[in-house]
Amino acid sequence: MLVAVGIEKAFDRTRALAGAELDVYAGEVMGLLGANGAGKSTLSKVISGHVVRDAGSISLEGRMLSLRTAREAIQQGITMVMQETSLAPDLSVLENIFLAELGRQGRLSYRRLKRQSEEILDRLGQKETLPLDREVRLLSAAQRQLVEIAKALALNSTLIIFDEPTASLSPPEVERLFQIMTTLKRAGHTLVFVSHRLEEVFAITDRVTVMREGRTVAKSLETGTLSQAELIRLMVGQEVKPTVWQGMKSSVGLPLRPAVLEVKNLSSLPAVRDVSFKVHEGEILGLGGLVGAGRSETVEAIFGLRPRQRGEFLLNGKRYAPRCAADAIRAGIGFVAEDRRVQGIVPDFSVRENLLLGHLAASRKFGLGYSQRRLKVDKLIQSLGLPAQRLDTHLLNFSGGMQQKIIIARWLLLDPLLLLLDEPTKGVDIGTRTSIYVILRQVAESGVGIVVISSDFEELLSLCERIVVMSDGLSIAHVPSGMLNEEKLTLFAAPRTSMEKNSGFLRDIARDLNAAAFWTLIDQDRLFCLYAAVSNDQADPGFRAADTPRIDSTRIPTALGAKSENFVIEPGDQLATLLLSVRSARGHDMGWVGVTMDSRSPLPSARQLREQIGAFLARIIKSP
Repeated sequence: MLVAVGIEKAFDRTRALAGAELDVYAGEVMGLLGANGAGKSTLSKVISGHVVRDAGSISLEGRMLSLRTAREAIQQGITMVMQETSLAPDLSVLENIFLAELGRQGRLSYRRLKRQSEEILDRLGQKETLPLDREVRLLSAAQRQLVEIAKALALNSTLIIFDEPTASLSPPEVERLFQIMTTLKRAGHTLVFVSHRLEEVFAITDRVTVMREGRTVAKSLETGTLSQAELIRLMVGQEVKPTVWQGMKSSVGLPLRPAVLEVKNLSSLPAVRDVSFKVHEGEILGLGGLVGAGRSETVEAIFGLRPRQRGEFLLNGKRYAPRCAADAIRAGIGFVAEDRRVQGIVPDFSVRENLLLGHLAASRKFGLGYSQRRLKVDKLIQSLGLPAQRLDTHLLNFSGGMQQKIIIARWLLLDPLLLLLDEPTKGVDIGTRTSIYVILRQVAESGVGIVVISSDFEELLSLCERIVVMSDGLSIAHVPSGMLNEEKLTLFAAPRTSMEKNSGFLRDIARDLNAAAFWTLIDQDRLFCLYAAVSNDQADPGFRAADTPRIDSTRIPTALGAKSENFVIEPGDQLATLLLSVRSARGHDMGWVGVTMDSRSPLPSARQLREQIGAFLARIIKSP
């Protein structure tokens, strides 16, 4: 369908593309991969008319194209969903979705545009959560990305380029996007999917093209014939283990380490209603949840960017009440924001100037002490693998991964007590991502407390020692990461309406049988209770929702150890418990649903009870 040959592009003295090539087949999803700075985004922008090529040719369905603007590309049926959103912040969601319509002659029918917008958002599953009249500047980064996708769908293009569209999306939203992409593909659309997440590439693409240093090193390879290791070697030119951070968690017991930060009953309306947790010295703590759970707003309140209506912070045991970001910086807190272009960098400043931005607020003394910091800057740059000879180059000339490293380095220069990171690996390649993991572990081992927010649940579970699960502005559980997997975390982080549906089923069973019913995760000698309902105190198993007791401290240790689908009666007690294993459609462990009864009462048929529970689970457990 589309053939790009010999594409070249230079920005000043930097050569971004050096003979890049791309073949896209009609009705397929083409994956475009490469490390940061490989030229993927530049090639995508050339094809979509955002950047004019210096040399090379592009043909679409046999017609040679000479694209000078994005509007010309749109007229040819080519659109691009940008990695860094290019929306008009003061316009509404509806106006941004149909921004191209606003420049056309004739009278617009807002009723028609509203109806079409609702249909598009309904396909994205965001009709209720993304108000059409809300100004885009009030949206989160994830919501802005969804508007970009809706904007591309509104143009009914035959070729849509998705540049890192999932960077701010949670697993269920990624799955929903893939369903939409599959629908578009079946409807005859052709898609180009740019991503650093290899599991996504294998999940959605038909073919893969790999770029390195502005050149195409592998073209139109069938995805099904490749392995992750082969793709990584093509991307970075060497062997890189994608799970290098696993097994690097600190072995020091959390109870032995003092708390760097304690958050008590934080309320920062409307997004944060009641959040409590502790971060210990040397700990990497994850905030897990779906978009809209209040994770970003929580760390923004800690950093002084949002007002508090209720709650308090203790920093190293002392009361901490930030009125602004400067207060947080002086207290020893660093913050890497989700949207680095808007909140993290000054693109026209040099690398050195961006590194030293944190010092503007770190001291009240006269002068910034740049000369005193120069040696430390040079040493830190060397340790992070940043090019020292380019310290005085504008930061805009660096790739997204390098920009992220520089933002992290800015806070490390201040020797922080606490580091807050919101989507720290958003839009970076596997090599840079691995180096960021190593940096964070080294920082944690020096005693710094770290809080990480990530929509990549695999990353969160691998990097963090504990997860604070958030839903609808509430912290609903504190769970050791070893007890969770992606599906369990997705299930537990579901909106409260979904959780009420799940717990409501257990309440019905407990009421009908005059018993206790629960859903729990079991990990060696400890359990974590997802939901629990107790209608009879005599049948109380000894734990409630969000409890993480040792198995031998509960009232049903024998049953929890046996994990039997038939009733097990506790020795010396009058409790009978049945457990049913819960597995997803893909066979992944999702825990156990149990029923505990007073054994002195007539016990129901275990088979009928298993069938009743199994029928319900079949409706709610779906493949992610």
